[in-house]
Amino acid sequence: MAAELSLLEGTLGLRNGTKYGAQGERQIPVLQTNNGPGLTGLITIAAHLVKQAKKEQLLGSTAEEKAVVQQWLEYRVTRVDRCSSKEDTRTILKDLNTHLEDKVYLAGNSFTLADILMYYGLHHVMVDLTVQEKEKYLNVSRWFSHIQHYPGVRQQLSNVIFIKNRLYTNAH
Repeated sequence: MAAELSLLEGTLGLRNGTKYGAQGERQIPVLQTNNGPGLTGLITIAAHLVKQAKKEQLLGSTAEEKAVVQQWLEYRVTRVDRCSSKEDTRTILKDLNTHLEDKVYLAGNSFTLADILMYYGLHHVMVDLTVQEKEKYLNVSRWFSHIQHYPGVRQQLSNVIFIKNRLYTNAH
C-alpha cells in the first residue's frame, strides 16, 4: 500500500518522496506528519494527500458525491484488499460490473480518488484476467481501460491490454 500512496503522490503532482511506515500484520500504512500524531490507513492518508495537493474535487463536489466516493474507498479497503480467493474476486468484479453499467466513473460523472485507488487495488487482478473474463466484466474493463489512460494515473504500472472493438460496441 505504501507503493500505491507513492503512485498517488505522482498522480496528484506531489513530489514529496514520502516514506511510509507500516503497522501490524496487515501492514496498514502510516504517515508521520511534522505536527502531531501520524496518520494511519490508506483512505486517511490518501485524503490528506489530495488536500495537500489542493485537489479536493477528487473527494467529491456535492454531499452525495462525497458520500459515494467514501463508500467506494471503504469498499476498496474492506472488500478488495481482503480478497483472498477466486470467488471473492469474481464477486467484486460482478459488483463493480453491475455498478458501472450506466456510469463512466465510480462516483458517477466525475473522476475521483475512488477511481484512482480502485484502479490501483484491481491492477493485479486485471493483469491476470483472460480475454474471456475481461469480456464477461465488460463494464469493469471499459472503466479500467479509461482510468489507466487518465493522465498520470498508471505511471510505471503495466498497461493492461483490452480488445477495444468488443469494449465499445454492442455488436456480439
